[in-house]
Amino acid sequence: MPSLRDAARGRILFGGDYNPEQWPEEVWEDDARLMKEAGVNSVTLGVFSWAKIEPRPGAREFGWLDRLMDLMHAHGIGVVLATPTASPPPWMGARHPETLPRSEDGSIVWYGSRQQFCASSPVYRRYAAALTEDLAARYADHPALTVWHINNEYCTHCWCDGTAAHFRRWLRGRYDTLDALNEAWGTAFWSQRYDAWTEILPPRTAQYMKNPAQVLDFRRFTSDALLECYTAERDIVARHTPQIPVTTNFMPLWSGQDAWAWSAQEDVVSVDIYPDPRDPLGGQYNAMIADMTRSQAAGPWMLMEQAAGPVNWRGVNHPKPEGLNRLWSLQAVARGADAVCYFQWRQSRQGSEKFHSGMLTHAGEQGRTFREIKRLGAELALLGPAVSGSGVAAEVAVLHDWDSWWAGEQEGRPSSLVDYTEIVRSWHRALWEGGFATEFARPEADLSQFKVVAVPHLYLLTDAAIDNLVAYVRGGGRLVCGFFSGVADVDDRIRPGGMDARLRALFGIRTLHEWWPLDAGAAVECDGFRGGLWSEELEAEPDTEVVAAYRDGELAGLPAVLRRGRAWYVSTLPGPEALRALLDGVAREAGAEPVLAGLPPGVEAVRRGELLFLLNHGRGTVAVNVPGDLADLLTGRAVRGTVELGRHGVAVLRSAAP
Repeated sequence: MPSLRDAARGRILFGGDYNPEQWPEEVWEDDARLMKEAGVNSVTLGVFSWAKIEPRPGAREFGWLDRLMDLMHAHGIGVVLATPTASPPPWMGARHPETLPRSEDGSIVWYGSRQQFCASSPVYRRYAAALTEDLAARYADHPALTVWHINNEYCTHCWCDGTAAHFRRWLRGRYDTLDALNEAWGTAFWSQRYDAWTEILPPRTAQYMKNPAQVLDFRRFTSDALLECYTAERDIVARHTPQIPVTTNFMPLWSGQDAWAWSAQEDVVSVDIYPDPRDPLGGQYNAMIADMTRSQAAGPWMLMEQAAGPVNWRGVNHPKPEGLNRLWSLQAVARGADAVCYFQWRQSRQGSEKFHSGMLTHAGEQGRTFREIKRLGAELALLGPAVSGSGVAAEVAVLHDWDSWWAGEQEGRPSSLVDYTEIVRSWHRALWEGGFATEFARPEADLSQFKVVAVPHLYLLTDAAIDNLVAYVRGGGRLVCGFFSGVADVDDRIRPGGMDARLRALFGIRTLHEWWPLDAGAAVECDGFRGGLWSEELEAEPDTEVVAAYRDGELAGLPAVLRRGRAWYVSTLPGPEALRALLDGVAREAGAEPVLAGLPPGVEAVRRGELLFLLNHGRGTVAVNVPGDLADLLTGRAVRGTVELGRHGVAVLRSAAP
């Protein structure tokens, strides 16, 4: 199987989306010159060029792309060639309205933007396959081709009749019989029993709450339907170029795709990351998505898109202060990225994204952004031979699962304030601020390599996952589990006792009497900390240690944090310092250590291969104590005892010993 290592060849790929069809050809030579000046060695072509290549049904206009491919190769720049199937031309929607997606209430989602396709449409799939076939045949032997990029940010949802038929086929494959489906969906409730497959529809707009199991299956189906579109195009390009790796770019922590399932179908796992420059924890968010993507890739990954400056889709779009783009880019490299790319190369002058920054902004080559891009390009060229292909070792795992996310965010829950992504981010933040290298894993995965496994919040757990967690603890691992976990089975059926009996025994919970969600802004006082968002009325087994009890309200005196042997249960969301202290204590008891002890606030340390990355997320200068005689690869200077990092500063250290 080809990999990112085959494409990178000892380098860090550096560049971004290049959309030259927006510009006259006389600009292209200037682009190539400036790319070389900036150290760009990779561009992504063709992402939104369907109408340019196929201006009318069946037409093919490849001449402009031929010239671009040749131009890039002449300047030593590799091409990540995209199939442009994310944005069908207007002629498709006009001639084939059945390809347009429909919303839950039956409204047509019209063309005039992008991603206006129904993943279940045979017509869309036929046109997409034909274009992909011709694109792959034409450029299979082109020396500039390094990676195939399928579609872009798969994110469409559709509730049309074609989708309904596809959904029914998917359900037949999953359940085989209507009796099995009715049992799984609990259709005895509200007289929802189905007597014929043709009666089943996607969960469209309804009078009141929809069947939760039906909605859950539709989320599963939608991810699978989109994956079918990806694998169909992937198989075409792979047949023409089996030596070229294939990817598609995820959106960060996107609920619409089960990225565990998708990443298994990719040669290269890639993601788009856009932290808010005004977010004081933007660096932690960047780190979390990097850790998640590296875990999905099981190795080096590709940062397909980021912004060199402001984006255009927030309410207020702030630019990145000087040094922040470099900091977050090198942070991605520290956490396993072998490609650092942007949307886009040259900032657009027209269209919806004309205020979205580029590597080359409206200010041109004299602008601050381009000056910073050139510096970063030079530094990535220095780092490439030392870091490309190496890994990041982690002793702590955070469990994450799309089925649980999908099931837990539906209507009719104890609290609509429970935000899965924010809970995951809170737990990752605690580990990040504690300095621990962290991996993500799915609940059924082999966890034996980790000293600590953290479960922030997994409402739905399969029987296999529960058995896996129990076996992990019995095998010597330490498990820390957050609230409202193990509540439902694979069909979103509440388990007897409100939590699976195996987990209650593991954590020493005799009875879970009630869930007590908290109002917005409310808190509960516990021994040594305050909890937010949630609380639970628990009765512990006699041999269970009550690590912390509730101190006020209806639950005063009852356990808030329990421990039984090597398993902890946390029935609320502790504040950041308390959660960090809890996880830090568990990790150290397990023998896990921070990457580098004694770091100043705001400084992050990451080991990748033989390199130690130090990253200052603060705006002031700090001194960091480091062990031994080291050399900074970015400056070439020797480092002994202490290294000084300026605002948003980065050092990449390697042993100076011969």
